[in-house]
Amino acid sequence: MNRLKAVVSMIEGEQNLHIISFDFQGTSLSMMGLDLPFGLKIGANVILGAKPSHIAIAKNIHGELSYSNQLKGMIVRIENGKLLSSIVVEIKKDVTLQSFITAKSSQRMNLQTGDDVTLLIKASDLFVLEVCDV
Repeated sequence: MNRLKAVVSMIEGEQNLHIISFDFQGTSLSMMGLDLPFGLKIGANVILGAKPSHIAIAKNIHGELSYSNQLKGMIVRIENGKLLSSIVVEIKKDVTLQSFITAKSSQRMNLQTGDDVTLLIKASDLFVLEVCDV
């Protein structure tokens, strides 16, 4: 499980749907959810989660994408299996995220350690693991 320390910067809601924005070390992240976790408010410190299987990898992208969360980084480790590849990307100093993609995609993209990539996380795939200020 990927974990990111962030601060809640905005909460928008309509009926039971909420869009929550976070400041992750100067980078804006967004989450879409139905119910707000207990104690979640603007300024709250949180731990965000994202499953490795829900993080896409882009290399040499150009143009606009609908992904709310786009984190640039560098590949620091690749483990290729028969079916899946585990790609570890450093997005900030001492902050890494892991992505699971198919081995065929890793080969097709010719992913290598040291490559600059962009991690893509849909707002619906980011979630709050813990509200730290409760």
